[in-house]
Amino acid sequence: MSTTTLTAEPRPARERTRSAERVSVLYDVPGPKARLRNTVLTVLVVLVALFAVYAMVAKLDEKKQLDAALWTPFLRGDVWVNLILPGLLNTLSAALVAAVIAVPFGFVFGIARLSEHSWIRVPAGAVVEFFRAIPLLMMIFAVMYGGSAVFGLTVTPFTAVVTGLVLYNGSVLAEIVRSGIQSVPRGQSEAALAIGLRKGQVMRMILLPQAVTAMMPAIVAQLVVLLKDTALGFIVSFEDLLNAGARVLPSNFNNIIPAVMVIAVVYIIINLIVGALATWLERRSRRSRRTAARPVAPADSVAAPGAPGGVTAPGMPGGAATGDD
Repeated sequence: MSTTTLTAEPRPARERTRSAERVSVLYDVPGPKARLRNTVLTVLVVLVALFAVYAMVAKLDEKKQLDAALWTPFLRGDVWVNLILPGLLNTLSAALVAAVIAVPFGFVFGIARLSEHSWIRVPAGAVVEFFRAIPLLMMIFAVMYGGSAVFGLTVTPFTAVVTGLVLYNGSVLAEIVRSGIQSVPRGQSEAALAIGLRKGQVMRMILLPQAVTAMMPAIVAQLVVLLKDTALGFIVSFEDLLNAGARVLPSNFNNIIPAVMVIAVVYIIINLIVGALATWLERRSRRSRRTAARPVAPADSVAAPGAPGGVTAPGMPGGAATGDD
């Protein structure tokens, strides 16, 4: 009597097979011709990019914009201490003050737009839509010159820039907040109301903790936009980083292209730092809170999704995070 011995497939091989099957579901595994084509296209794109960089450098050199005399001012300490760093400080100050005011503005008006009372919901919606529809530059102009012409007030460039940033970005943040709250499945609030929580408690303990997790990337992305929008203060002679790089430095050293490049690098470094902070906040927020809400799209692309969902009460497995979590 013969016996047959079955040998199990090694586990690593099975895992590789399952991984290949999962990949093939998403897209076809490229064959030799496809891999060759992808390699050729990649090389061509790299060569085109290198040629573009070479052409730009050659053109700058032809216009004498790469001469050492135009770049040496940035090696002087007094240029940084007296021009660039004060401009950077003004930029960060305006962005910080505007962000501190715009975020509560957005939460108040975003929640107000969800009110069941029309006398709250309609005016809040009118304010948000009005300031979202007006270009930020027009608001800065209106505050700067309208304040003195209509009310006889003396408005500083800093005040005009901060006010415009608050009104515009606060309105955009209000839409982000509204969309974030509506992205939480309705079953969450229905279950909370069913166990006896009041509407204010549902908003504070059920909806907002989950919505903040979903809103965090969009909120921080809008704050990055706010930081960059401080450069619009250039038009009202706000002494910010762009004003130092595009007006003051070129007027003293006649180096507009090098000055703009250096200022652009400073902006990039600031935004990279803010982006890294946003990533850290998002990861920490998602670790500390469980949420059923979908992530909210950034800036003006926010919608108003009425997402259905299963009924899950706090305290049940897979339930919503509460304010005590």
